Amino acid sequence: MAKQDNIIIGLDIGTTKICAIVGEVKQEGLEIIGIGTHPSKGLRKGVVVNIDSTVQSIKKAIEEAELMAGCELNTAYVGIAGGHIKGFNSHGVIAVKDREITKADIARVIEAAQAITIPTDREVIHVIPQEYILDNQDCIQEPLGMSGVRLEAKVHIVTAAVASAQNIVKSVNKAGLAVADVVLQQIASSEAVLGQDEKDIGVALIDIGGGTTDIAIYHNGTIKHTAVISLGGNQITGDIAVGLRTPSEEAEKVKKKFGCCMTSMIDKDETIEVPGVGGRKPRIVSRQILGEIIEPRVEELFQLINQEIVRSGYDSAIASGVVLTGGTAIMEGTVELGEQIFNLPVRRGLPAGIGGLVDIVKNPMYSTGVGLVLYGMKHGTLPPFNGRGDKQVFNRLLEKMKGWVKEFF
Repeated sequence: MAKQDNIIIGLDIGTTKICAIVGEVKQEGLEIIGIGTHPSKGLRKGVVVNIDSTVQSIKKAIEEAELMAGCELNTAYVGIAGGHIKGFNSHGVIAVKDREITKADIARVIEAAQAITIPTDREVIHVIPQEYILDNQDCIQEPLGMSGVRLEAKVHIVTAAVASAQNIVKSVNKAGLAVADVVLQQIASSEAVLGQDEKDIGVALIDIGGGTTDIAIYHNGTIKHTAVISLGGNQITGDIAVGLRTPSEEAEKVKKKFGCCMTSMIDKDETIEVPGVGGRKPRIVSRQILGEIIEPRVEELFQLINQEIVRSGYDSAIASGVVLTGGTAIMEGTVELGEQIFNLPVRRGLPAGIGGLVDIVKNPMYSTGVGLVLYGMKHGTLPPFNGRGDKQVFNRLLEKMKGWVKEFF
């Protein structure tokens, strides 16, 4: 049985599935030792709309992961998404007291960058330093110990609606787990699927889930822009259900098995069997009809993503291209259609840099779960909350958020 101290749990609470990934930290790296998935009931577009259903889904995913890993799980890194997430860049400036940069100076300059008015119904979940500027010398990644009189910091701040974050924490808590940290899903996914060279040259990560599409743009090794679009794979499933007159559950199966978002890639003679509604007999239809339903919806989504990238101002900075991940990215034709619309190289992002159950998790749908475990291994310097079902977990989480700066030292 694995030592509890070396165990990290990533909990991806998505609109279509709850996924628990258990990783064990070893000398040679991270090994995935347990996976649990269960259909998500109780979330819409990444936001909890029914706590009891969400708790039951989390419990079932956790039980499956515990059984596979052979250990009891206590504390998890939890992903957060949804249209309420807002990311923006900020800038802070301080005078250096002793002409040599100390940890206290770095903490002060990041605090200065964070000194902006945030509505009372919103909470900061990430403050990520992008670069430091010392006496007009820019692109400094680590100013500690350097000499200068004026220190500036550029940071990326991510905020979430307090109620939405609280409901996620409460659901996890009721399922019997404490929360080590709440992590933006696309930041987690980028830990699993992006290489450092891509982050340096410039890359756009697009995580297409069931209810939302999460975007993260990296350049010069740091995150420059984050955004969430409230569209995802569920909209495609809904279109198939209406267009082929089949129940939603069957439409999801048809999408996964036969879905293709480029009709030009489908053989004209290919047919599929579509189950009927209300006990009607299954029908045989051309697979091209399915493609004609899917293609416009995916094209619309990619156009919205492209507009967001252009709006961010970093469209010319993503020289290495676009990385697609998330469950919808598995569908045939997404890479080819993406290359047409973004006019950039596009690849599918698969979790990398791990050992253990690699064959199972090497799938875009597990990117966020694996990324949460990698994030926990990288940033888990703070002690986890003690005990199962601590009622004060959310208050403690807020206190931890206020002390976020400790992560960077």
